[in-house]
Amino acid sequence: MTDRALAVVRAGALTTVQDRGRPGHAHLGVPRSGALDAPAAALANRLVGNPVGAAVLETTLNGCALRPRSVVTVAVTGAPCPVTVGGRPAPWGAPVRVPAGALLDIGPAHAGVRSYVAVAGGVAVDPVLGSRSTDLLSGLGPPPLTDGTVLPLGRPDGVHTRVDVVPHPGPPSELVLRVTPGPRDDWFTTSALRTLATGTYRVSSASNRIGLRTEGPSLERAVSGELPSEGMVLGAVQVPPDGRPVVFLADHPTTGGYPVIAVVRGADLPAAAQAVPGTPVRFMVVRRR
Repeated sequence: MTDRALAVVRAGALTTVQDRGRPGHAHLGVPRSGALDAPAAALANRLVGNPVGAAVLETTLNGCALRPRSVVTVAVTGAPCPVTVGGRPAPWGAPVRVPAGALLDIGPAHAGVRSYVAVAGGVAVDPVLGSRSTDLLSGLGPPPLTDGTVLPLGRPDGVHTRVDVVPHPGPPSELVLRVTPGPRDDWFTTSALRTLATGTYRVSSASNRIGLRTEGPSLERAVSGELPSEGMVLGAVQVPPDGRPVVFLADHPTTGGYPVIAVVRGADLPAAAQAVPGTPVRFMVVRRR
């Protein structure tokens, strides 16, 4: 067996393999998946000399622990967290050399939700439809990591970046989501649209990679009938029967039957990946140009 591999000692609450996902297959019912905080994943790859689309590990809340079979260079970005190598503190947000057999421990997030672990050469699990990403909704890609999993690694083909400080936004204290109304805003009352723009919402603990659920005032429907299932896009703000908005994230279904009142600007979605339960959410309505 190759020595270019990582053994998972502690899988954590939810650690998955992610890259830039598999967009372009919605007509087949396949979600795009991919890293929820794409800029953080890309930064981790840059720090270890990988192409931006190399597969990384996405941890959730309490990190993970890994043991490489050969010397590797790693970088941890995303949610700030303690990093140790062989029990000794190591820097977060910078390239770190991990000797063969040493324990790399990525601890619980100090703030935010998801940390990203890039290894020089990338995680080399078999791709499915052009991506190595785990998709929790469809089950495509490798399953979430479990203790004892062994992950193959690719060969490094770049020189990692030497840095002292990593410029990267911290997790939001308030999540501001710019939204464009539609396509089904006419299914809601005028007061519902006003509530969306002015209401006080918070991130629900029921949020996951499929969608960011909110707690707050319900949005009143103007149309009570059933909506035939139609295509869904990343960032769609769908309103289920309880009236509380759900923002679709990377593992969202490709179709849905609840009306979409608005769509979040793509640039605001990485922050949604790092918003812990209870974070205030403000929807800022931006009209079409």
